[in-house]
Amino acid sequence: MWSVVLIAACGSGSTDPGGPGGGDPSLGPGAGLNGRRPFPDNNPWNTPIAGAPVDPNSDALVASIGVGGSLHPDFGADYNGGPFGIPYVVIDSTVPMVPVTFDYADESDPGPYPIPRDAPIEGGPSSGGDRHVLVVDRDRWELYELFSAYPSGMAWQAGSGAVFDLGTNALRPAGWTSADAAGLPIFPGLVRYDEVVAQKEIRHALRFTAQRTRRGYISPARHFASSDTSSVRPPMGMRVRLKASVDISGYPPSARVVLQALKTYGMMLADNGGNWFVSGAPDARWNDAELNTLKQIRGSDFEVVEMGTVVTN
Repeated sequence: MWSVVLIAACGSGSTDPGGPGGGDPSLGPGAGLNGRRPFPDNNPWNTPIAGAPVDPNSDALVASIGVGGSLHPDFGADYNGGPFGIPYVVIDSTVPMVPVTFDYADESDPGPYPIPRDAPIEGGPSSGGDRHVLVVDRDRWELYELFSAYPSGMAWQAGSGAVFDLGTNALRPAGWTSADAAGLPIFPGLVRYDEVVAQKEIRHALRFTAQRTRRGYISPARHFASSDTSSVRPPMGMRVRLKASVDISGYPPSARVVLQALKTYGMMLADNGGNWFVSGAPDARWNDAELNTLKQIRGSDFEVVEMGTVVTN
């Protein structure tokens, strides 16, 4: 699946990785970052796109995903008896590096990685799904991500892995995947509880999926995962935003924070999956009733930000 050699950041872009008013992230699964933000301020993830031009092919691209389809929060507090989404854990430099072996070693950043033995796995220890493992090292200010991750003694076996230096804007090599199909980092695009409830503001683009994608990608994505060459299919890295005309004033607080982020920063296509599924981290404190109001948003409420060059090989 993927691989990596990149660097994404959990910072504000200043020399102080905590950024203005930011403190050290807390430690543990789902820990708050206390104001720190992945990537420098001028990184694509952190760049507001509310005023960017609309892509000339926007209508066809949105229709390809589905104008009548609903925005779907793929995270929350309770599904099949527990929180669901893509989990992460924040560690410090005392966590030891351990060996990691990869199925797709030619596009993966080699180990060792500081992956705790009890790191949370997407879907749980017995999951047969994507089994992502995301680790933020607050001291090294690095992000370690695995796809299809399985513990093996003190080591880990994974389909692919990526290491992102959270203090730069470096991109992975062209054509390389990561722990995500688009060759992007996953963690910076998640909806997190600490941002929505504590900060009451998301200051970055979000991650979303679509069922049918194009054999192509646009920066900052570096990889595609499709054989479909149709120009109406969305390429990896495509960015959409919620139209300015959509009234979000009547939504409950947590949903309104997400919707405002979709107007200001939009969301990037990062993987094949459910149409209009937006990614977030699991947390037992989410108010699922509030989050489910996001499903009132339809595909027709989005527009594609001007894409530029689509890489097809």
